[in-house]
Amino acid sequence: MTLSFLLTSLIVVVSPGTGVLYTLAVALTSGARASVAAAFGCTLGIVPHMLAAMLGLAAVLHTSAVAFAALKWCGVVYLLYMAWQALRETGALAIEARPEEARSSRRVVVTGFLINILNPKLSIFFLAFLPQFIAVDEAHPLGRMLELSAAFMAMTLAVFVVHGMFAAGVRDRVITRPRVMAWLRRSFALGFAALGAKLAFAER
Repeated sequence: MTLSFLLTSLIVVVSPGTGVLYTLAVALTSGARASVAAAFGCTLGIVPHMLAAMLGLAAVLHTSAVAFAALKWCGVVYLLYMAWQALRETGALAIEARPEEARSSRRVVVTGFLINILNPKLSIFFLAFLPQFIAVDEAHPLGRMLELSAAFMAMTLAVFVVHGMFAAGVRDRVITRPRVMAWLRRSFALGFAALGAKLAFAER
């Protein structure tokens, strides 16, 4: 586990993306416990991409325009759906009366999982990024890749939980101000829409 791998992974993890945006939205509207569930769901969404890279399926996404486009547009549609929900004050941005209990943790986890699993660039990230940190003469390359992937996922979970806890900490100050909540809803909607547009123009 080299320092360069950890630093590069940290840069990737802390960069603003759909997972961070969703975790913040859940934290602000549903509290700390729900934000941890969101972070867990987003982290869980990495697993299929990791397995795809290990099994060579990510290479198919990289070489097949049809496969890449299919997954990409599913992701675009889902992100636009999230943006619409934010504007309607439902789903990710629905304010719960009892933040620690009202929202189903399973629902939050599933949404976070879907957000990450529908991002084809994540599979290509595992295909192009992780192999650079595996020695050519590595005796067990798959085991090494699994080890690096686990470290990346642990880092993702930790960073997302920190984001969520910080947002949950200022939640009471935010939800008591209707204008601030309206601004936040529009900001999150714009964020999801912008990430969807970015994904729409992504190339293999």
